[in-house]
Amino acid sequence: MTIVTADPAVAAGLLRDGALVAFPTETVYGLGADAGNDAAVARLFEAKGRPSFNPLIIHVASLAAAAGHGAFDAAARKLAEAFWPGPLTLVVPRRAESAVSRLATAGLDSVGLRLPAHPMAQQLLALVGRPIAAPSANPSGRLSPTLPEHVVATLGGRVAAVLDGGPTAIGVESTIVSCVGAEPALLRPGGVPREAIEAVLGRCLADGIANQDRPTSPGQLASHYAPRAMLRLNAVAPRPGEAFVTFGAPAAANRGSERVALSESGDLIEAAANLFRILHELDQRHVARIAIMPIPETGLGLAINDRLRRAAMRPVD
Repeated sequence: MTIVTADPAVAAGLLRDGALVAFPTETVYGLGADAGNDAAVARLFEAKGRPSFNPLIIHVASLAAAAGHGAFDAAARKLAEAFWPGPLTLVVPRRAESAVSRLATAGLDSVGLRLPAHPMAQQLLALVGRPIAAPSANPSGRLSPTLPEHVVATLGGRVAAVLDGGPTAIGVESTIVSCVGAEPALLRPGGVPREAIEAVLGRCLADGIANQDRPTSPGQLASHYAPRAMLRLNAVAPRPGEAFVTFGAPAAANRGSERVALSESGDLIEAAANLFRILHELDQRHVARIAIMPIPETGLGLAINDRLRRAAMRPVD
């Protein structure tokens, strides 16, 4: 039975004992395990049905703690100082002395590190006193959870507890930047816009290459973040039988179709926060087909479109 609690001390005790605990971050709910406990990390992969070649993000309590697990060059340190705590994951060379499980990093010589901004996540990390491996708290390839109820509905019975912090603020996962090669590279768009990162660096990010067979970071699988419904993107109007997910004001009235708005005003921050919640709700109502209006490819729109494109590429069940 999965416990739902608002007490970080209860969650911390379970994590220290090797159990799995879902917890809120500012992006989505994460499924946490003690990153130094091989058995706990293995249970995490099993609970999600996640391929073991897909590395996990390691959540830490401070930049100093992160530096004990990864080597930060000047660019990585500049980004950490600018955006941590916050929705940015930095992939850096792994230190040989790091206690993070090799299973958590998929045997790579790099490690993805993040310092979350959510106060409950920070309190949990402080109480555990160890790094926490935490991908999104959902079955692999499915929609990420932005409410504790999403976790219970999809992973209930496979996790010991859900730490209830209410709805998440950002609603899409962290941006991932690799600082392993000669130039920082964007591996996954997310909660920190590309433009903000490039402004801090004073130069353009390289484009990371998604590798479905051997990811170098979380979030690189081509088919991911998928509802059960079939998605049609960049739709101007719905077709018969489609639910219509809108952004801003639709060009015309859409009689006979269910309509739900990511943001009536065309606000990308609001749209990102609503994205997974709306798709979860349509899934729960067994909607078979969804049409989604175009989303601008700027700011958080880059992350929204990334998730939608990969959701639309999912294999048919």
